[in-house]
Amino acid sequence: MNFLLIFPILFPIISGALVSLIGFKNRKARNIYLLAVTLINSFLILLVLLNADKIDSLHFMNISKGLPLALSADGMSRIFAGLIALLWPIAVSYAIEYMVHEGGENTFYTFYLITYGVTCGLAFSDNLLTLYLFYEFLTLITLPIVMHGMKEKNIAAGRKYVLYSIGGAAFAFIGMVVVLNQAGTTEFLYGGVFNGLEGSEADIMRMIFVMTFFGFGVKAAIFPLHGWLPSASVAPTPVTALLHAVAVVNCGAFAIIRVIYYIFGTELLYGTWAQNLCLIMSVVTIIFGSSMALKEQHFKRRLAYSTISNLSYMLFGASLMTPEGLTGSLSHFVFHGIIKITLFFVAGIVLCKYEKAYVDELYGYGRKMKITFGAFTVAGLGLMGIPPTIGFASKWQLITGAAKSGGVPATVGILAILVSAVLTALYIFSLIFRAYFPGSGFDNETISDVKDPGLFMKVPLIILSVLIIVLGIFSSYIVDYISKAVH
Repeated sequence: MNFLLIFPILFPIISGALVSLIGFKNRKARNIYLLAVTLINSFLILLVLLNADKIDSLHFMNISKGLPLALSADGMSRIFAGLIALLWPIAVSYAIEYMVHEGGENTFYTFYLITYGVTCGLAFSDNLLTLYLFYEFLTLITLPIVMHGMKEKNIAAGRKYVLYSIGGAAFAFIGMVVVLNQAGTTEFLYGGVFNGLEGSEADIMRMIFVMTFFGFGVKAAIFPLHGWLPSASVAPTPVTALLHAVAVVNCGAFAIIRVIYYIFGTELLYGTWAQNLCLIMSVVTIIFGSSMALKEQHFKRRLAYSTISNLSYMLFGASLMTPEGLTGSLSHFVFHGIIKITLFFVAGIVLCKYEKAYVDELYGYGRKMKITFGAFTVAGLGLMGIPPTIGFASKWQLITGAAKSGGVPATVGILAILVSAVLTALYIFSLIFRAYFPGSGFDNETISDVKDPGLFMKVPLIILSVLIIVLGIFSSYIVDYISKAVH
């Protein structure tokens, strides 16, 4: 059954490469191809998840002795892969309508599908070397879609994205080399590969851990390494939606969780200055991101700063280094992805259809775009953590995990989450009020032509809104599954 692991990686990569080679008769034929590829690949991922207990590690290449490229489907892999399989077909459906006005569709879809395969490769990585290679490939393959259109602002955003990513990758690479030299392996072992280190040797490895944490933390947009993410909001919305929900920033958080629990191990880190530093920087980023989101008036950049804050919710939970903290981190990893892709879809619709990019331009739009802003309201409530949405479930897990952990950094983290929730309510409700309650002097004729988009955009919004509520009501089942994977 091990061979099943390779198909969700190779199939979209090959299919993406064929997009520009196949002579599609018309746009409809290409759309059918795109939806078929993504749905088939999600089915392939589902096959892996259903047979995960029968699948061992798949070694498909040795770079040198002791350095295999390998895939597996452990608990962490299943959680990430499941989220990818759920959201990618929805994003492709949305992109089909959105990209009509962007142009360069064949090139865009080539890299969009290849990104699907590369992200799956990162999710199913069995060791740090394999994860690192897919992590770097992800930077290279997403750069063309970040720069899509090749306008000056897109090129500047792409340059910034690459510079940040290369810098972070350099630190992560140093960490990987030291791990290989000291432990003799880069294999993911729950509990870590270091046991019994003491004294100066342990302190050195903690310094290497911090270097690796911030190296991978570039993609997770931890302060002060966050600058590339708001800039990348100039990319087409199907790109930014996946950047913020699955493909890039979640990969950074995923890599950090792997490094903490599967490489260095909590035995080496728990209760040390290294853990406290990670907790403190996560807390700082939570407040910073929410504060900047409240200040920001550009719609997509406001959501980008919101992502910066919420990614550090995940890093905070992971840095607690307890089963409860990791459960909260992974719960938010999944639930925030569903919420944030919904919010970005809405921002993309008003930008694509009506060229409205700023919050102050959206007065009255909620009255005309009932499905679009209905979805935004549902997702906004989820982002705030209002029950019964999925956002409440993950934030509750994080807070209870921090309370059980105890200590000053964990307590400060609880306060930061509560403050961030208030700030989130302010920057979400300020937009909702503008959309639904434009004021008594508002001229409705200015939005007389405004309406909801077509089915390829509307259906994803409806599906995601239902998921935010239904999965919130039955969130205990998902959290139990995550908790079992954690343990």
